[in-house]
Amino acid sequence: MRLGAMKLHFLAAAISCCCALPALAQTPAQAIPDFSGLWAHPNVGIETPLSGPSPVHHKTGAIGSALLVGDDTNPILKPATAATIRRNSQISLSGQAFPDPDNQCMSQPVPYIFWNFEIELLQQPDKVTILYNHDHDFREVRLNQTHPANIVPSWHGDSVGHYEGDTLVVDTIGIKTGPWSTLDRFGTPYTNALHVTERYRFLPYEQAKAAQARGEKEWGHVGAFDVDPEYRGRGLQLEFKVDDPGVFTMPYSATVTYLISSHKDWEERVCAENTEHYYTLTNYYSDKSAHIPTADKPDF
Repeated sequence: MRLGAMKLHFLAAAISCCCALPALAQTPAQAIPDFSGLWAHPNVGIETPLSGPSPVHHKTGAIGSALLVGDDTNPILKPATAATIRRNSQISLSGQAFPDPDNQCMSQPVPYIFWNFEIELLQQPDKVTILYNHDHDFREVRLNQTHPANIVPSWHGDSVGHYEGDTLVVDTIGIKTGPWSTLDRFGTPYTNALHVTERYRFLPYEQAKAAQARGEKEWGHVGAFDVDPEYRGRGLQLEFKVDDPGVFTMPYSATVTYLISSHKDWEERVCAENTEHYYTLTNYYSDKSAHIPTADKPDF
């Protein structure tokens, strides 16, 4: 076979292989939504639902990300869970910070990781990769598969997903537990029975703005990760359900709503020791004797 003919042969084979891959659509009448873009959520909390069981939120009179006084009277909390919320609230009221995955530079479990300011969804035929701006973290969601019989627990858990019309549905179990692991900013614990279901879908711009405003009323606004002020398109909303009978009396739901970010590229945001850093007038590390590791003499 001549070289030119060989090139055509290999090109045809490549095109044939590409065409054999599953298309990124279910049917022409029911196309998979395109969630591409850099999406911003400029606060560190989540949005409580307008009705139904809600996650732990600030106790009346406490707002923002520095004074983390959780409502320990929330009916979803079992007694031991409420006691943990009260303990953490007392630490926060004292002016210190109780350990959590963020301030300890740990891997961030689901659903705690949803606080991230920016995300991006990379949709492929067999999986969806979700990128988070904090520590360049990411999750992989296998599409149209089931959980394995034996799951080795990990901080992100085992995630499988599928499309239901215009919605990406993600099911996650096998989320690792450990010291300082928590599922929200108030230090709410969880057990190995934790089950999280996520639903990603578009919603109209005005609804997205209203949802973000509801979250910022409780958590404040972080201008460094703001939305594009010129954007008037659809928002992306994550609605998630949390079920853990080990710590809750019932499942609850909440939302995180995004609009297109003012950033056009990913910016580096790395968690590292910084004992001199102040976080809204609160020392990031509560231990006054904390310091960067040093050596009396060099090792070389």
